Amino acid sequence: MVDHRFSMWVETSGTSGRRFKTATPETNIKLFSKNCCVLTMDRSNQISLLNPLLVGVATILCTIIVHGLILAMIVNAVRRDLRLGRAGVWFWTDLAMVTGGMLLALVGHLIEIGLWALALDFCGRFSNFAAAFYHSAGNYTTLGDNTVLISPRWKLLGPLEAANGMLMFGISTAMIFAVVQRLVQTRFERSDRP
Repeated sequence: MVDHRFSMWVETSGTSGRRFKTATPETNIKLFSKNCCVLTMDRSNQISLLNPLLVGVATILCTIIVHGLILAMIVNAVRRDLRLGRAGVWFWTDLAMVTGGMLLALVGHLIEIGLWALALDFCGRFSNFAAAFYHSAGNYTTLGDNTVLISPRWKLLGPLEAANGMLMFGISTAMIFAVVQRLVQTRFERSDRP
């Protein structure tokens, strides 16, 4: 019985002309030694483009919405504290504001990893949500995880999730930097007043 996950169609040339046969990893050595060439992979091993792109773009749009909502919460909290005169006054208050912003950003990233896990689960690649979440966290953080093999049909979701994660972490870093910069600026403005 041929394992179609690893099979390829190969063309062999012999005295009877060209013929096609299925090659498995065990027979590849024999076939390649007899002047054959690989024409195409079995249909089940081909990497799809359209379906993963549609699922990936839809998931990316959802993560952008989540991240935007989290950023709006952080910006509104900092603006409120600035307006009330709590920001830039005491170190511990400023530290609490930065820590709160970082924790909210972390919650946003975890929600986004969960959205990617739902997308992977939707594609039928995992038996439970915990495994999908673990795999998604590896992709989102660009750590990678080779313990679970995704079928070639959905392999494009991995690079899409990694690109999305890198961009979202960049946005979170910029947000934290902007909050710290605003708190330092406010503190210096208060100290310059007579």
